[in-house]
Amino acid sequence: MPTESIAPRISLAALEFAGSDLQRPECVLATARGALYTADWRGGVAQTFRDGSQKLFLARLPDGRQLKPNGIALRADGSFLLADLGDSQGGIFHLQRDGTVAPFLEAIDGVPLPPSNFVVEDGKRTWVTVSTRQQPRALAYRSDIADGYIAVVDQHGARIVADGLCYTNEAVPSPDGQWLYVNETFARRLTRFRIAPDGGLSDRETVTTFGHGTYPDGLSFDVEGAIWITSIVSNRVIRVLPDGRQELILEDCDPLHVDWVEQAFLAGEMGRPHLDKARGRLLKNISSLAFGGPGLRTAFLGCLLDDRVACFDSPVAGHPPYHWHF
Repeated sequence: MPTESIAPRISLAALEFAGSDLQRPECVLATARGALYTADWRGGVAQTFRDGSQKLFLARLPDGRQLKPNGIALRADGSFLLADLGDSQGGIFHLQRDGTVAPFLEAIDGVPLPPSNFVVEDGKRTWVTVSTRQQPRALAYRSDIADGYIAVVDQHGARIVADGLCYTNEAVPSPDGQWLYVNETFARRLTRFRIAPDGGLSDRETVTTFGHGTYPDGLSFDVEGAIWITSIVSNRVIRVLPDGRQELILEDCDPLHVDWVEQAFLAGEMGRPHLDKARGRLLKNISSLAFGGPGLRTAFLGCLLDDRVACFDSPVAGHPPYHWHF
């Protein structure tokens, strides 16, 4: 059984930063080799090296379309899957390191994917999330719209396995492979589904709900079975224990800014301006978390509005993600 520790709060003074001149590094991945990858809105994936240098893997589509990678997944051969958060269309694309790119999933049952949020692999299958069918997506920044879904891709093809979610965000299988955990950002809850042998999802459960100023976006597991949640708007990192209890690990927000966003959200009037401004002292709308570094004791924070990645020494080691040794 995992040990349930009480993790200490991290001060802003303990933050360090990696990378520079990144463009919307919303999703961050780390590997045992020390590689740090981020989604990049120049149209691909940026790799930041330990000396601060950078390499950009850009997708070159034949029709000239520029992808807007949101979630990214690292594959065993070093290539990437990109979830395209286009203005009116989405899909999942397979990017090689030489820039060649091919569609991985553009439609399910003949219906094109809307702007696509996240993609992750677990060795058996590929999971994809679509936050909403609304266009523009900002129409779904509400608690009463639940038209997001989770799709799976495996040897049987692609299919939707969970629908009716309230702004589906990151989804990650549990370390034992029994559950798929997913953030429903504007329902302000962490949800999980039992994974069937055929990839179906059932037994939907609410793990925990979040309150004032917390809009869960990214999630990662630690070695004790707890889930680390990143919140946009309030720049919070919250550790959720297996029983649903919450520990605030990090926070960098302006209470007046959070109140402004809350008022709009509760009135059903939240829009892009509420997410396109940052009012933290150092953090700028953190959106994802990846454990990396020696012993997986460094927490890296992807974000929406900065051009670098914040990081801190974690009091608890992360659980190795599927791609850790790639």
